[in-house]
Amino acid sequence: MREKVFLASPHMSDEGYEMQYIKEAFDTNWIAPLGENVNKFEEEICAYTKAQNACALSAGTAALHMALKAVDIQKGDIVFCQSLTFSATANPIMYEGATPVFIDSEKDTWNMSPKALEKAFEKYLNVKAVMIVHLYGTPAKIDEIEKICKEHNTPIIEDAAESLGATYNGKHTGTFGDYGAYSFNGNKIITTSGGGMLVSDSKERIDKVHFWVTQAREPARHYQHNEVGYNYRLSNVLAGIGRGQLKVLEQRINKKTQIYELYKEGFKDIPQITMQPYEENARPNHWLSAIYIDKDSKIQPLDIIEALEKENIESRPVWKPMHMQPVFEQYDFISELQQGSTSQELFEQGVCLPSDTKMTEDTQKEIIQIIRNLFKEV
Repeated sequence: MREKVFLASPHMSDEGYEMQYIKEAFDTNWIAPLGENVNKFEEEICAYTKAQNACALSAGTAALHMALKAVDIQKGDIVFCQSLTFSATANPIMYEGATPVFIDSEKDTWNMSPKALEKAFEKYLNVKAVMIVHLYGTPAKIDEIEKICKEHNTPIIEDAAESLGATYNGKHTGTFGDYGAYSFNGNKIITTSGGGMLVSDSKERIDKVHFWVTQAREPARHYQHNEVGYNYRLSNVLAGIGRGQLKVLEQRINKKTQIYELYKEGFKDIPQITMQPYEENARPNHWLSAIYIDKDSKIQPLDIIEALEKENIESRPVWKPMHMQPVFEQYDFISELQQGSTSQELFEQGVCLPSDTKMTEDTQKEIIQIIRNLFKEV
């Protein structure tokens, strides 16, 4: 059997940039918790994204949690959250005892529907924050969402975990809202094995996050704690990996884009298959290439997943929406549709295809052919 083809896996630089920074951490004995790599990684993320301030953290989930803390989420507060996402977006809402209200997607980007968001604001008057997602690296309709949130004086938290390097009107995702969270998990476009980053224009609030995530230790000779703290800081070694990875981020985006375009070309004559779309003024990073299968097609997502699985090729369904998850079933869900939901349809009809930047073009063409053969057989 062939070597496994992954959906997305870590890809260290051919130049060995990461090892240079790791060696520096070992040579200086700054392994953890902090050090030069952590400080420089924050500065370099800011330089790349044009964010004003950053805090390097142990995970993207930690970044989202601290963003909620930074906007002063309290128990019982209403937080609007995109439903079509991974659970890491919604879980931090629960950490703070707040109440999520899930918002449906639209078909132009598969992200939060501005129309559904407007409808949600008509129903709920006191909303503490809106959490949007740039799904699979595709920017949401952030200009429309920003306008709505400004009208209601509600802060935006961007879950840009999947979209580092993606831009909308030339501006980086993660830098539109009051706070933006990036992830460096092993499957992301660049990785620190595990890690995240919170960015914001507010130096005061990012300084406060730095305080919280180092156990909220007060500047006293003894161990003094006036607030609950967290052990969320990124280690100096892992930050070194991140610094090296950041040097090849544009290479990774270019490769991910080539993968997306090759799939698009490979399926252009199969009307039952549509690639995840994006706005003309957006540059996705194409972290994952996802397809939508027409509901009336004789070939359905599971057929594709199982056919690839037989060849030791990994693919997955699109995220199961949060409003469909048992853990969140008691919470409200707002859609612009009278019946059903766009996010549920995308989940039921969507497939994430292998998007690994180490995948060769020949391997990708084999994947395309396996899928094409399914449609030829019916």
